[in-house]
Amino acid sequence: MRFEKRTPQLRLRLEGWRSRLVLALCALGFAVLAVRAFWLQGFNHDFLQQKGEARYGRVVAMPASRGPVKDRNGQPLAISTPVESIWASPEDFEADEPRLRALAKALGVDAAEIRQKVASKDRQFVWLRRHISPEQAVKVMALAVPGVFQQREFRRFYPAGEVMAHVVGFTGIDDAGQEGIELARQDWLAGVPGSRKVIKDRKGRIVEDVESLRVPRDGRALVLSIDQRLQFLAHRELKAAVEANRARGGSLVMVDARTGEVLALVNQPDYNPNNRAAVTGRQTRNRSVTDIFEPGSTMKPFTVAAALEAGIVRPQTVIQTGPGTMAVGGWTISDTHPHGALTVQQVIQKSSNVGTAKLQLQMRPEEIGAFYRELGFGSPPDTGFPGEAKGLLRPAAKWRPIEQATMSYGHGISVSLLQLARAYTIFTGEGHLLPLTLVRRDGQPIGKPLVSRETAHEVARMMEMAVGPGGTAPRAAVPGYRVAGKTGTAHKAEAGGYAESKYVSSFVGFGPVSAPRFIVAVMLDEPSGARYYGGDVSAPVFSSVMGAALRLYAVPPDAPQAHQALVPARPAATEARAPSAGGEG
Repeated sequence: MRFEKRTPQLRLRLEGWRSRLVLALCALGFAVLAVRAFWLQGFNHDFLQQKGEARYGRVVAMPASRGPVKDRNGQPLAISTPVESIWASPEDFEADEPRLRALAKALGVDAAEIRQKVASKDRQFVWLRRHISPEQAVKVMALAVPGVFQQREFRRFYPAGEVMAHVVGFTGIDDAGQEGIELARQDWLAGVPGSRKVIKDRKGRIVEDVESLRVPRDGRALVLSIDQRLQFLAHRELKAAVEANRARGGSLVMVDARTGEVLALVNQPDYNPNNRAAVTGRQTRNRSVTDIFEPGSTMKPFTVAAALEAGIVRPQTVIQTGPGTMAVGGWTISDTHPHGALTVQQVIQKSSNVGTAKLQLQMRPEEIGAFYRELGFGSPPDTGFPGEAKGLLRPAAKWRPIEQATMSYGHGISVSLLQLARAYTIFTGEGHLLPLTLVRRDGQPIGKPLVSRETAHEVARMMEMAVGPGGTAPRAAVPGYRVAGKTGTAHKAEAGGYAESKYVSSFVGFGPVSAPRFIVAVMLDEPSGARYYGGDVSAPVFSSVMGAALRLYAVPPDAPQAHQALVPARPAATEARAPSAGGEG
């Protein structure tokens, strides 16, 4: 049978409008899809691109190295060494129990700790262990645990250890300064991390390095004023003195008398910045900068300098200090031994509290108070070191006569050892007060004139007498050199009064007198041995450090042979006793 003769019911015919309707619906569908595609690609492109890249693209940090810290001669004091850190992507982490235990063993952590860190699958990054050796990192990555990666970081290392700890300080786990110069110069030393864009597969492996977004910038090098050789000498001698005198602690500051650069700064107790597992705040505290104490008789040269400058006395003016005591407003000021009539020179040589009190009471409180403030007492020394103490100096308008008198020999005023060392620059710098710095200084600083050249030289000669025979500190003498200085011994202020058997013993001096090169300030906190006077426990430290420094820097000897022969080896201390209200002078 032919096709044309089939049954009519088998034939399919569509009305014209129905075909047109189907065609219109198809066209409309394609138009909607086109509009949607245009909308997504044209107006919502950034959002979709971001979502897509989030599934395979990553921005990887490129660590920057922290700038090195060096001493004035280029010796490294703080350097950054590359280390490896292990991290994981919880959403990609896959490890059965045996592999998890193997990973924990390789990292040196507990398996439960790793399990807890990767439990939250909505996180993309967790640290498993930071700052491990490259060898340990190789063992970890050899396990090939999916979702575990390594990242290069930098760890700070301090070659000088405890010798430089209080100056340089240390950084935290994120390589940011926490103490010392590391904290004070954080902006200078810290580098700027870089970043790069990469493509990773579903297991977190980098399959393509797309582009560098930011090149890392390493931190800048910092050269300190510290001389590591002098720092080592100072650390050794101070530690020996603290142990020999069973002191609670101690500090030493050495300053270049010409430039105001701090050449050495050490404290006891100390700590190892490379291993801080058991370090306490008492060990990390930089006592030379942050702690204040009553300086005792080391203040007397300033009292005499102010009196000379005011024209009240001359070096040969006689002051009656007998019978060794003096009443001021119901209080008694006393010397250890009565001396009778003393010249102003001998007041410093014998360290007479009565003598300096009489001098200071002849001046107006506002006059001497202003002089103390110009010396830097009552304000931070402005070296930029964190935690600088400003000390304690009450307004002169509130001084009572007894307070004015006791301040002449260092009671009722509190200073840091760094402040005290700086104040002595007026005796080595022709009457000019020099600014201090912990960073190497290339030029000569401009000092602030406080006293005349003649006054500075006169007081320096008086302090030289204090170090010679008949003075309070012959144990500070340095064979071959003329040195000058002043002792200080004060009862410790405690609970609104003074501790009867606790002392702060100090000595501040400089040398050689003919052309001052170094200033050395030493303080021992609570020496509990048989001796506690500054001339007995602090002056010998000055002698050892000053002598070694002068020889190390090849400073020509300036002491005549006859003068050297007069210096006794181990003389007895004759330091004057301070009033009962304040302590030892």
